[in-house]
Amino acid sequence: MNKKPDLGGRKIGQISAIKPGRLCGRANLTMSKQKSAKPALRGIWEDTCQNECSAPATAKPDNTCTDACCIPPAEATPIDSGCCIFGVCDSPTVTSAKATEQLDYRIGGMDCPSCAATIVRKVTQMSGVTACDVNFSAGTMQVALSQPEVRTVMERAVQKLGFTLDAVNKEEADTYLIEGMDCGACAVTIEKHLMKTPGVKAAEVSFATGRMSVRHQLTPEQIISELKKAGYQAQRLSDTTSVAEPGRFSGLRSVLISGAALVTGFVLSHMSVPHIIPVMLYALSIVAGGLKPFRSAWYALLSRSLDMNVLMTAAALGAAVIGQWIEGASVVFLFSLGTALQSRSIEKTRNSIRNLMALAPEQATIRRNGEWVRVPVAQVRPGEIMLVKPADRLALDGEVVTGESGVNQAPITGESIPVDKAPGDNVYAGSINHNGVLEVRVTRPASDSALARIIHMVEDAQSRKSPTESFVERFSAVYTPVVFVVALLVMVLPPLLGVGSWTTWFYRGLELLVVACPCALVISTPVAIVSAIGNAARHGILVKGGITLEKLGSIRALAFDKTGTLTEGKPRVTGWQVFSGDPDQLLNIALSIEAHSSHPLAAAVSTWTREQGAKSLEASAHQAIPGKGAVATFDDTVWLAGNEKLFTSISFSAEIRSALDELKNQGTSLVLLGTQQAVYGVFTIADAIRPTTLDALNALRADGMTHTLMLTGDNEGTARTIAAQAGVDAWRAELLPEDKVSVIEEWRHKGTRIAMVGDGINDAPALAAADIGIAMGGAGTDSAIETADVVLMSDRLEQLPHAFALSRLTASIIRQNIIFSLTVKVLALALIFPGWLTLWMAVLSDTGAALLVILNSLRLLRFRH
Repeated sequence: MNKKPDLGGRKIGQISAIKPGRLCGRANLTMSKQKSAKPALRGIWEDTCQNECSAPATAKPDNTCTDACCIPPAEATPIDSGCCIFGVCDSPTVTSAKATEQLDYRIGGMDCPSCAATIVRKVTQMSGVTACDVNFSAGTMQVALSQPEVRTVMERAVQKLGFTLDAVNKEEADTYLIEGMDCGACAVTIEKHLMKTPGVKAAEVSFATGRMSVRHQLTPEQIISELKKAGYQAQRLSDTTSVAEPGRFSGLRSVLISGAALVTGFVLSHMSVPHIIPVMLYALSIVAGGLKPFRSAWYALLSRSLDMNVLMTAAALGAAVIGQWIEGASVVFLFSLGTALQSRSIEKTRNSIRNLMALAPEQATIRRNGEWVRVPVAQVRPGEIMLVKPADRLALDGEVVTGESGVNQAPITGESIPVDKAPGDNVYAGSINHNGVLEVRVTRPASDSALARIIHMVEDAQSRKSPTESFVERFSAVYTPVVFVVALLVMVLPPLLGVGSWTTWFYRGLELLVVACPCALVISTPVAIVSAIGNAARHGILVKGGITLEKLGSIRALAFDKTGTLTEGKPRVTGWQVFSGDPDQLLNIALSIEAHSSHPLAAAVSTWTREQGAKSLEASAHQAIPGKGAVATFDDTVWLAGNEKLFTSISFSAEIRSALDELKNQGTSLVLLGTQQAVYGVFTIADAIRPTTLDALNALRADGMTHTLMLTGDNEGTARTIAAQAGVDAWRAELLPEDKVSVIEEWRHKGTRIAMVGDGINDAPALAAADIGIAMGGAGTDSAIETADVVLMSDRLEQLPHAFALSRLTASIIRQNIIFSLTVKVLALALIFPGWLTLWMAVLSDTGAALLVILNSLRLLRFRH
């Protein structure tokens, strides 16, 4: 039997077809496998096809079909004559004629599953097409061709049906963890080496994160092999792979051997022993400490890179050539010790993400076949029920089905205070359950949990280069080769001109080679950026890269959306005024009317009256009046609750009219309560500002924010009231989304850097128009993460001052690092020519400066506003 190429496991909404006369093998089940099969997937098949257990799809009088291979048989609905959609047991393996080419496409313009069926019918009718598979939900199509020349005709046919067609590139995009990098120049060496490898389309290496992103057409094994050739170890990462933490002190053994040989040789050189013995120990010190940098230097030269390893290797071997063995051994030992300390220090920044990855358990307790079983999270499907006991960490995102408990969501939102959870509430992987037992319906697979998305975004952000980092790298790319050439000239020109001896100037040239290494300068920015982004992530703030982090500190104006940003986004009763009647009885009547309505204002009244102790009365009739309110009858009296439009038959007294006008001017919504003869009371309802709004804005002003404004689509009365309560400097009301964009552009034209804070959904245009877009409540909102430059995973405005202060501190530390690195270089260069600098001092100035720069940057990990 000939099999068609595997088109992958099918999902809901997927439409497939095989040419008539071929076995489609709907489930491809053996009889032994049949017993445990459960209907799970869908597809479209010809009713004459049979699967391997020889059970045809049987048409029934009610136009449904059954698949006898499933136990129990699956039912489905027909699409067209001869085809039906039905449940498929397990992942189908479809059989067909051997295809010579398989193509993948993205399809645009499909409105419903019937569009997918239309494409399948059209394509499979064409000569040279052996199979077609369209997934409506994913908007993708896979086509198997036996005649490659049919491709153009097939694509045009789909386009003539009114759909867009984009071929999917088959290149792989992978991320690898790299071990063995000593500085930023190592990252450049790896990039150059891989870009010369056939099949590699793009490679980007981040020294600060120790990760490499590569687009290629090779196997992972080939990529890892190429990295080994360059002298580095690599491990492929995936969304669910947990990465083992490197050893506590990488390279410690070689450092100890090198140091021991150096010290022993130095001691013996001052004793009555043959000169060759100390020399041999110095040579051992050079070999033990230099094996790794010598190997890296070789591959760097092959890649035409002048990195730190090349310069240090040249200095060490050069010193040995002129008989300065102790200097060469000192260079290697200090260099290996310095790089080991640097590696250990920078691991602290990389661990900030590894610690996040470790928050979600690798297994979850899932209910299957009536029993609770431990299942790897990668095997848990959305819709399954997960059990979470007290003190357990949640393994997956989900919705509480039964139980109540407090949940610590600090890993996701930065809130350390437990949040009460009840049925219907969302919970997130990595959170800690406190005192109750919860049953949670899983809503996302492990690879798409909020925690996984945070980790992916932070890793991506840490890999992006800031403007300062890019500038430093460009500077270093010029600085190093220039100084290298100067060092060679220093070695050669003075002796040729008769100034000094060859040995003296050769030695000074070696010193210049060491000083040429810009390691401290290169890592001055990326380590600070990575540390800051890691700090922000731990506090529930996602910053999309170094560019955003640097720009954030320059923001001087903040524009806020009102609803859900400055306010809670939930209408609440703010007042209750009685004109006549028994207040308690009126609350009972109000509750009895509004409890039957789903309108937000009615829900606010219902909630508030219950809180006041009101009791529901039995009404003989109840009717909702769209756009006005609701009516109910109690003891033959008709009562009304709603806006003024519901009371048009009543003439308000001057006292009541004055009271209503005054309340409306305060920016509140009104719900009147009365009969067909009189109004007895009125509820005032408003979207109250968040309790932390005022404190957050005051903290922002104290930190240097000069302008705050509120942009809202509400009326002027509401806007004026909320603006006064929140303490913003200015406000604009009755704005459409495009009007908000215009306001943002006005401020930008004034030369003021402005950020927009919103919910990431309705404010998307304004978020995109601002210098920085900040979305709130991103833990449950995919669009917020996609739209904004900065995402506050909770809805707490008090996270904003931390973000701005962190940005300014990061900029300050980067400046300190750059100034310190350049100062050390200038001083070292100044000491070379008088002969005051030795090789070991030159090495110490380089590795020592790099280590101090790293330690200074690590302060950002501990920062708390």
